[in-house]
Amino acid sequence: MQAAPAVVPEDDDLAVLLRSAAMEGNTVIMTFTNKAWTSPGSLLDLFLESFREGDNTEPLLKHLVIVAVDGKAFEQCKLVHPLCYYLDVGSGVNMTAEKAYMSKDYLEMMWVRNKFQTRVLELGYAFLFTDMDIVWFRNALLHIPVGADITISSDKYKDDDGAPYGPQAANGGFLYARPSDRTIAFFKGWYEARKVHKRQHDQYVFDRVKQELSLQHGVVLHFIDTAYIGGFCQPKKDFRRLCTFHGNCLRGLGLKLERLRGVLDEWKKFRIAEQHSANNTTS
Repeated sequence: MQAAPAVVPEDDDLAVLLRSAAMEGNTVIMTFTNKAWTSPGSLLDLFLESFREGDNTEPLLKHLVIVAVDGKAFEQCKLVHPLCYYLDVGSGVNMTAEKAYMSKDYLEMMWVRNKFQTRVLELGYAFLFTDMDIVWFRNALLHIPVGADITISSDKYKDDDGAPYGPQAANGGFLYARPSDRTIAFFKGWYEARKVHKRQHDQYVFDRVKQELSLQHGVVLHFIDTAYIGGFCQPKKDFRRLCTFHGNCLRGLGLKLERLRGVLDEWKKFRIAEQHSANNTTS
């Protein structure tokens, strides 16, 4: 594993960083990254660019915490963003390279992420977790229902399946959680369930325990429509409604970067056309 940088925030510093990043309601936006995804010209640059190109999304960068799981990613993050946190995942796991889907290191990273999210809840912060292979167009927090404890995206949203509370297939790349005893208990139960569902990722386990844990802890779980939180699995590209677009159902960093760059370029053209239309209307 890549050696940790010389100066690394300790666990106590996480609370300080979250406090500086929190918006109204004690909410932060978070993402995870490693060296492969953070290298210049890679997904980190595209991810941050989308916030600057979105509709009033640039102010959200003040509330974005980027969690780096290796030293190189942490150092690169600090060059382009003020709110970076180094998460020491321990020895024996190489987190620097691109991780093949369902590989041992990939699964380890997913569960490290899950455990870290629980720590954030325990510190009293709500979080909106966003994968870095997501481009932002609008403030997605505006589509988080007030009454939900956990809001999560899905690869394919089924309108006729009891949505938004029905048995959708979860995608943890977009995940909002409110801090409470019941939500923390849900997350801890989710993490422990990996021992039963061995060699599986967090989303697979989530889908198998979500109903039981929701009932057990009184958690209100909400799935969000892909019309607002979209992706390549179900590409409803109506830019008048979309808040984010996920590079899901794509394998490989290079392909994700190419296709998401294309989507962001489409968004830019849409914004220009909308502006021209508005100017013609007022002239």
